[in-house]
Amino acid sequence: MKYDFETVVSRSGNCSSKWDQMKGWNPNVGSDIVPFSVADMELRNAPEIIEGIKEYVDKTILGYTNAGEAYYNAVCGWMDRRHSWDIKPEWILGTPGVVNAFYTAVKAFTKPGEGVILMTPVYYPMYMAVERNKRKIVRNPLIYKDNRYSVDFNDLEEKAKDPNNTLIILCSPHNPVGRVWTPEELERIGRICIDNNVVIVSDEIHFDIIMPGYKHTVFATISEEFADHSIVCTAPSKTFNLAGLQTSNIIIRNKRLRERFREEQLSVSISRLNMIGYKACELAYDKGEEWLEQLLLHIDHNRLVLTEYMEQNLSQIKVIPIEGTYLQWLDLNALGISPLELERIMHMEAQVFFDEGYVFGEEGKGFERMNIACPTNIMLVALERMKKTLDQYMRG
Repeated sequence: MKYDFETVVSRSGNCSSKWDQMKGWNPNVGSDIVPFSVADMELRNAPEIIEGIKEYVDKTILGYTNAGEAYYNAVCGWMDRRHSWDIKPEWILGTPGVVNAFYTAVKAFTKPGEGVILMTPVYYPMYMAVERNKRKIVRNPLIYKDNRYSVDFNDLEEKAKDPNNTLIILCSPHNPVGRVWTPEELERIGRICIDNNVVIVSDEIHFDIIMPGYKHTVFATISEEFADHSIVCTAPSKTFNLAGLQTSNIIIRNKRLRERFREEQLSVSISRLNMIGYKACELAYDKGEEWLEQLLLHIDHNRLVLTEYMEQNLSQIKVIPIEGTYLQWLDLNALGISPLELERIMHMEAQVFFDEGYVFGEEGKGFERMNIACPTNIMLVALERMKKTLDQYMRG
């Protein structure tokens, strides 16, 4: 079956967080403008999921519903088929989103005032999970060299040796810089953390969105020791554009860590997720694989089209190669425009709406994050608007 990745679906007036955010930035935005910020897709969902949910709702009552055997089998089957990861149903804890898991893990495995290590620039809710729980952000800045990012292992080891730093939130694949960490990199990260009693929370929500030539390694598959020191955060939401259903699968092999995490959940009365989320996850993992394969080809196509466009038309902007995720990290520092002025130009003049790099931390200033999980044509139209606007400033 050939799936549709080119139809533009307007989400205006449908309470879309991304579209409402765009109109907050620029209330006069044109009716034909599509944002490229928040990480959900501007693409139709897999029809197998939509039709399956319709059939399910037609036949059931919308009451309290627990995760069932079919759901657990679907999750376990997906991890085995796609990631060579043999997990057991009892290892799976549900959360209403991976961000919720960050907050829960910070409270479960650290004390107020303790440090949480983040590899910056990084997904901004990670900062929020630390600060709002009165813990300390400990930056381990990634090394940016020759248009690529790598881990500063010496700095990581120094931070991990501090007994006050007791947790790391690892972003794998990394959002926003698009790195897929190699097994060797993950082994070094894990060895440093385990040797220094630092608990590893591995955010792997983008683990299915991997570009050709790269392979994602689930942190917990490296060894039994690594599995016993980690909390792996997964979800069907990025893979299948299901973020609004608030269903994530947090996989914790170590019983002691799992019970601590669960106790923290129960302290705020998280005992189950919503029934449609369970069913959508089951449908996605059981019936959505062919849709995903075509999606990956589409994202790779968009990645290549965008890179070629920038090389030919806006060569001052560096395109950081995407290895994983559908989020394109762009370096605009060579333009010599301050981050806030760049934001104003993009929003008010070009009417191009990315996530500003500075929201990912100090190291993100002068960068933009562009969501390319969208029809190719609307991406190109937006790039044309951006070029036309920026040309005026570069000529000046």
